[in-house]
Amino acid sequence: MSKIKTFFQCQTCGYGSPKWLGKCPDCNSWNSFAEEKAVARPQRSAVRQTKEHVEPVSLRAIEDTAQHRIPTGIQEFDRVLGGGVVHGSVVLVGGDPGIGKSTLLLQALSGLSRHAGKMLYISGEESLQQIKIRADRLSVSDEDINLLTETSLEDILDSAKKISPKAMVVDSIQTAFTQELVSAPGSVGQVRECAAKLMLFAKRSHIPIFIIGHVTKEGAIAGPRVLEHIVDTVLYFEGDRGHSYRILRTIKNRFGSTNEIGIFEMSDSGLREVDNPSELFLSERPLNVSGSTVVASIEGTRPLLVELQALVSPSSFGVPRRTSIGVDFNRVNLLIAVLEKRAGIHLGGMDIFINIVGGLKMIEPAVDLGIITAIASSARERPIDADIFLFGEVGLSGEIRAVAQADHRLKEGSKIGFAKAVIAAGNEEKMRNDYGLSVIGVKNVEECLDAILG
Repeated sequence: MSKIKTFFQCQTCGYGSPKWLGKCPDCNSWNSFAEEKAVARPQRSAVRQTKEHVEPVSLRAIEDTAQHRIPTGIQEFDRVLGGGVVHGSVVLVGGDPGIGKSTLLLQALSGLSRHAGKMLYISGEESLQQIKIRADRLSVSDEDINLLTETSLEDILDSAKKISPKAMVVDSIQTAFTQELVSAPGSVGQVRECAAKLMLFAKRSHIPIFIIGHVTKEGAIAGPRVLEHIVDTVLYFEGDRGHSYRILRTIKNRFGSTNEIGIFEMSDSGLREVDNPSELFLSERPLNVSGSTVVASIEGTRPLLVELQALVSPSSFGVPRRTSIGVDFNRVNLLIAVLEKRAGIHLGGMDIFINIVGGLKMIEPAVDLGIITAIASSARERPIDADIFLFGEVGLSGEIRAVAQADHRLKEGSKIGFAKAVIAAGNEEKMRNDYGLSVIGVKNVEECLDAILG
């Protein structure tokens, strides 16, 4: 008889150990080891068994399917995917519980069924009646959408082979298990093996598969990191419980850009696309208030205008506080030092708080100009004109550097209704169109503050 081998495996990275460890030596996670069981007999993996029947194909004989994408009918979702769903692709969607992952994919299947045909939705967490209730709320009643409640991966693949869907959803990968392993569903071995088999099935059948993944309390997809390496695309569904909108962000995409985001608004009838996110983020912006400014950022190919706020107040403690939400903390400290050195604004005894309104995260250096002007505005108690927006990178010597895609940012600002733009002098020299704006080019931090705050 085959013997069952017991070992301990890190639930974060998959590192194996014959005994329990408090800290993983590979990923340094604490208390992440769990007991696993495996059959101690040599078995050929499913991937190796299928390789015996696969023959090489000439490069010229392979059909180019780069443009063969299936539209979902949801433009924001198609944008994040790179233009639509690619045949045979595997997409991993992660997010907090209740954020809207199942809702989004059920709406996507409804759009896919109108363009492609039969769809399959597999749920290991909800009953058919629960899915039906959600579908009724979303006004989804397509006959081509087939529902299945199953957790055995072998039964899931058998059902998929029988009905031959054009796309399928597995909700979620942590509930699926393969009978080849004796470990519990959701363990590292089960998640890795199930994802590998789904990937193999998608490539052989050319059926796109969407996989929903749970996230840990740190916000990462639960399971080993190898799970993200197996799939073609990794999407994170982000959102704040205090706001109704959701952001779908691309982390990995073999068929498109990794910088795109899709913005949705959660309503009673499901997720609704936000056509103009800049107006959404600026809808409640206060006017004539110090420390508030508007910066133009680029997310993928989309320009976004968002409000950046700063609050500067005298510190009540020996060490002043520095807090930033939505921008890099070290970048903020760097820009504070530039303001003190190059602009003569003394901030050593001040508490400084920076916030990107709406819960967005900005990582590009074009928001530097907005950070320094917002801090200076709050420190001097001088509000910035409501019809001004700005963008530019700030160097350590106080110079304002040009950024990419300036025309897209200016066009978006003009469309929203702004009258003035403060940008780097390098961008002003290469500007092809002012889009009806009064454009002010600045070379350093002092010129910028003089032009905005006087």
